[in-house]
Amino acid sequence: MKVRKAVYSGNWYPATARECEKEIKAFLKETKVPCETDLRKVSGIVPHAGWYFSGKIACNVIRCLAADSMPDAIVVFGMHLHPDSANYIMKEGAWQTPFGELEIQHEISGELVKEFKFKIETPDDFTPDNTIELQLPFIKYFFEGAKLVPIGVPPSERSLRIGQSVVEIARRLGLTLKVLGSTDLTHYGYNYGFTPKGTGPEAVDWVKNQNDRRVIEALLAMDPERVIREAMANQNACCAGAAATAVAAGKALGATCGKIMAYATSYDKSPGDSFVGYVGIVF
Repeated sequence: MKVRKAVYSGNWYPATARECEKEIKAFLKETKVPCETDLRKVSGIVPHAGWYFSGKIACNVIRCLAADSMPDAIVVFGMHLHPDSANYIMKEGAWQTPFGELEIQHEISGELVKEFKFKIETPDDFTPDNTIELQLPFIKYFFEGAKLVPIGVPPSERSLRIGQSVVEIARRLGLTLKVLGSTDLTHYGYNYGFTPKGTGPEAVDWVKNQNDRRVIEALLAMDPERVIREAMANQNACCAGAAATAVAAGKALGATCGKIMAYATSYDKSPGDSFVGYVGIVF
C-alpha cells in the first residue's frame, strides 16, 4: 500500500509521535470547555493554522467527537478552493502521520468517484494542502482504528450533495461515520489584502465580534447555503466549501444543533496588523 508523505510535520506541527502526544496532552489540559457525553456528536468544524495558533481548538473538537463512539471512517472536507474548482479526493492508499499511517477507506471513496467528478490524488501526485493534513495526527490519536476519506470541495452549493451522498453511501455499506470540515475564518490585514476597517484595536474588534460572528452564526444555524454566501460576500471563511459540506453531512447524520467549543484569533498569540480567526464547533 502506497503512503502519502506528510508535508507539514516538523514545521506546522511536531514531527514525532512523542512530541505530538506531549502537545495533545497540553491542549487537553489547557481547555476550559467540557464536552458533554450524553449527546451524540457526529460532525465538527476545525481550524487548520499551525498547531501553535489553533491546534488546541482542533484537538478538542476531535477529542469531543471521539467521546461517545468510534466510527469506521472519518471524512475530512478541506482544501483552499474557489467556486469553479474541481472536487478532490484520495481514494486509496494511506496518509503518513507521526502516530502511524492512516489508511484510506477505499469502499466509500470508490463509490463517491462513481457518482461525482473528482480530481484523483495519489501518494505520488497530490496538491500540498494544510487543511486536511493538520487534522490527521489528532484523528490517528483519538480514532486509532478508523479509516480516512479526505475530500476537497469548492465553495459551491453543488458540494453539499457530496456531503449528503457520503452519508448515504456509508449507510449502504453498513459503515459508521464522523465528519470534519476544515476552515479558518477572516484573514485580516495587509498580508491578506483585506483591511476594510483599517488597522488597530477597532479592526480586531470588528473581526471578532462582527465579521467572524456572521459566519459562525450561519454554521450554528446549520445553514450550509448561508455559510457559502457569507464567505463569498465577507471573506470570513477561507474554506467555506469544506465547512458547509461538513454541515450538510452532519445534518444527514442527524445533527440538529451546533455548539461552539472555542474561538480565538492569531492576534491573541501574536498581536499585529495581520491576523486570522479560528473557531471550533461540534454538531
